[in-house]
Amino acid sequence: MTTSALPTYEDVLAAAERIAPYVHRTPVFTNATINARFGGTFHAKSEHLQRVGAFKARGAVNAALVHREEALASGIATHSSGNHGQAVAYAASVIGTMATIVMPDHAAQVKVDAIRAYGANIVFCPQPDREAVLDRVVADTGAHVIHPFDDPMVVAGQGTATLELLSDVPDLDVVVTPIGGGGLMSGASIVAREHGLDVVGAEPEVVDDSHRSLRDGVRYPATGAMSVGDGLLTGIGSIAFEILRRDGREVVLVSEEEIVEAMRYVVSRTKQLIEPSSATVFAALFRYPDKFEGRRVGVIISGGNVDLAKLAPSVDA
Repeated sequence: MTTSALPTYEDVLAAAERIAPYVHRTPVFTNATINARFGGTFHAKSEHLQRVGAFKARGAVNAALVHREEALASGIATHSSGNHGQAVAYAASVIGTMATIVMPDHAAQVKVDAIRAYGANIVFCPQPDREAVLDRVVADTGAHVIHPFDDPMVVAGQGTATLELLSDVPDLDVVVTPIGGGGLMSGASIVAREHGLDVVGAEPEVVDDSHRSLRDGVRYPATGAMSVGDGLLTGIGSIAFEILRRDGREVVLVSEEEIVEAMRYVVSRTKQLIEPSSATVFAALFRYPDKFEGRRVGVIISGGNVDLAKLAPSVDA
């Protein structure tokens, strides 16, 4: 991936106009108790209230609309642990074509059910085999691939979440996002660079490839480990790596215990049910108050697709 191929701020602006009829402009909220805990003021972009329950709808719809002709000819396909798969399935319904989603066999049932509800086909496989299986699907069907993060139009679409956040809260100091493949964080970085803001990524310690990649200037592969933040298991993509290195961004690490505690705390204090991948941003605020104390912090809540069956045992009536 060369720098000339990277998505631009103008691409984000065009994406915002293109996808507006098909996505929600999600609200922003704050909470005094959480502010007091880390010593700053956060403003949360509520992408858990987005269509498909995640920010991924933005990038998938933008890419599908840009590549509508190819998509209508042979369908669209992707690999995903769930949220991007739902987004591609939704995007297929927007333009009137079929979607095939390659999913890891450990995918949360709530995400599997949602993808099927959009009428998409699902192909299951082990987590490390996702890309190889997607290649076979494309060879068999000729489907147009909408990559979860290594597609300039996907990244541009994800950047619209930060664009809206800054429109609502223009005097932020820093934006914090989760990072897996890096589409959300790199989209945020494109917008933040235009506005002179810092961007920090939050990543589980057990899947720390993005942290190490940006620290060392080498794009490391995914660790292959598992995390409660199941949406953050993929390695950092080439587009995200180039953008985040160019912009001098940093990724901080949080533990599994901190992610779960942050998720519970947010639910308790705000009554907003967010998924573990989203909770990494709050875990980062709590673990690194020295980075955020006294600052106005924008956080992107990436999704809210929680498997409730895993939160508590079922109760017989």
